[in-house]
Amino acid sequence: MTRVEAIIRPLRLDEVRAALDEIGVRGMTVTEVRGYGKQRGHTERYRGTEYTITLLHKAKLEVVVPDDRVDEVVEAILASARTGEIGDGKIFLSPIAESIRIRTGERGDDSL
Repeated sequence: MTRVEAIIRPLRLDEVRAALDEIGVRGMTVTEVRGYGKQRGHTERYRGTEYTITLLHKAKLEVVVPDDRVDEVVEAILASARTGEIGDGKIFLSPIAESIRIRTGERGDDSL
């Protein structure tokens, strides 16, 4: 099993979720996060005063899938989250040693 962790623009979350639903991925965790990378923030004006916003709002999406579905999930995220501009985000892949469904005790791929 592999954990696919994607940091994306919050405005693209619905498109990514729909793309994952379309390929049969049902469970996911979404967290609102803040951070920056190459984008390095931006400057805004409010009531005549300039503010530099260095930590930008992002959405972190986590989903654990069987190893044979990783490429399909990554491609779905790439296609639905990409705008072509700096700040589209990143995808991280991590191996998962074990998964256990608390309700039934199922283990491994069956627990997903």
